[in-house]
Amino acid sequence: MTRRDDKALSHAPASTEVHPLRRFTDARVALGRAGTSLPTRAHLDFLHDHARARDAVWAAPDLDGLHRRLESAGLPVVRLRSCAPDRAVYLRRPDLGRRLADEDAERLRGLATPDGLGGERLRVGIVVADGLSAMAIDVNAAPVTIGLARGLCGQGVDLAPVALVEQGRVAIGDAIGEALGLALVIVLIGERPGLSAADSLGCYVTWAPRPGTLDAVRSCISNI
Repeated sequence: MTRRDDKALSHAPASTEVHPLRRFTDARVALGRAGTSLPTRAHLDFLHDHARARDAVWAAPDLDGLHRRLESAGLPVVRLRSCAPDRAVYLRRPDLGRRLADEDAERLRGLATPDGLGGERLRVGIVVADGLSAMAIDVNAAPVTIGLARGLCGQGVDLAPVALVEQGRVAIGDAIGEALGLALVIVLIGERPGLSAADSLGCYVTWAPRPGTLDAVRSCISNI
């Protein structure tokens, strides 16, 4: 190819044909180009998805609405907070999002069952924390929690009240599990949004939850 031909090709308009790779992924691949830049549509899509990701991180989920939906499905609910007083502190101080507020920890101990057992049955808790995506909680938390609770009850476990946590990180489930005397805790949390999905829910399962539990011992299902 001559240098002149190469220059002409670099300024050719972007093709409207969809690259075969894009049938298999939402990742930003084979976007084409307009001269030395992205096509306008690809650039606008990036700005739109970036704005959605920022909104998901900073917005507050509708925990009151979630509370009503869970109670209407027959699930007892307890509302809790982490040690992070607001969203700005929560984002700057992940360690505070892992700790349960002192007054809430004391309140939970009154609901505890010794040794993680409810009579002959294993005691399990579901924790829903806002995490880094309010959108994930608003879209997915209710149906996933209700379906999971029904499945667990069908297996004969003793289900603790569902804990709804404001400004919570994954490890806050350890403090809740210890306070309630749980044998197993399942944390449903809004995942850090990417540029292809801003509403993904993560599920973290921890056996014998206690503060100081390492993330390496948790089981995780991502991108629900």
